[in-house]
Amino acid sequence: MAFWKFTALRLGLVAVFFAACYWLGLGLVLSAIAGAVLAWCVTYLFFREMRDEAARTVQQRFHGNNPRTTNRIERDDAGAEDSLLDAHPDVQINSDRRPREDK
Repeated sequence: MAFWKFTALRLGLVAVFFAACYWLGLGLVLSAIAGAVLAWCVTYLFFREMRDEAARTVQQRFHGNNPRTTNRIERDDAGAEDSLLDAHPDVQINSDRRPREDK
């Protein structure tokens, strides 16, 4: 959640600085560049704690020790395989093995 708060803050500041620069007559492209640079400077200088918390949440999300996330289709497939194995205990699923090459 901290990542989205920080992103919303930065985008809001970009919009404010863009509008101010455009109102001052800098032009469309220069206002966009100035708005992005000024928003970056303000968030870098004055919102360090929020930026650090956003970086921590992104690091935790993509760190290798987190459990693998699955979507609904993968969970449904796993449930179907489990119910098949429960109904027919003699069935073996060896999808992780490579096929043997006969010589």
